[in-house]
Amino acid sequence: MDIKTFESEMYENGMYLFMSKVTDETITPVIEWIIYENLKDLEHRKEYLTLIICSPGGVAQPCFALIDVMTGSCIPIRTVGIGEISSCGLLLFIAGDPGTRTLTPNTSILSHQYSWGSHGKEHELFGKMKEFDLLTKRMIRHYKKFTGLSEKQIRENLLPATDVWLDASQALKLGICDKVKLTY
Repeated sequence: MDIKTFESEMYENGMYLFMSKVTDETITPVIEWIIYENLKDLEHRKEYLTLIICSPGGVAQPCFALIDVMTGSCIPIRTVGIGEISSCGLLLFIAGDPGTRTLTPNTSILSHQYSWGSHGKEHELFGKMKEFDLLTKRMIRHYKKFTGLSEKQIRENLLPATDVWLDASQALKLGICDKVKLTY
């Protein structure tokens, strides 16, 4: 089976494999896929979609664009984490339909505070600080909504001053996933 046939089979079965950094370019096809599936008439619409994620993270703004599309989808979206789900990859993963977020047993999970580097004039840096503050609040709201943790628990367990690496069983205890298993 060639790669085009494989991709066609995945799409036909309502599956999308996202194995990349989160950028505008990599997120656009995922957003298009979800919107396309939602535009189908009810008779041809899938019961659910499955987004398989292995991502080292990336840029927050396109990440939240996809999260908005996922949560606004009429079709429930299951997420499956494989290999590594880090940073924005983790934010995408937890946005899956509650009860259907699955991690494979050997998945590594990384959560950390938002990071950025910036330079510019003073007024530009104040603008960046405002966006930094808004993004941090957005991340905390997102974690609260999809894990059930309080802000204090999130700051202690998922967004402390140092990077937090978790295995699948630790992620399950923190409400990051709903199950740990090999099949999806």
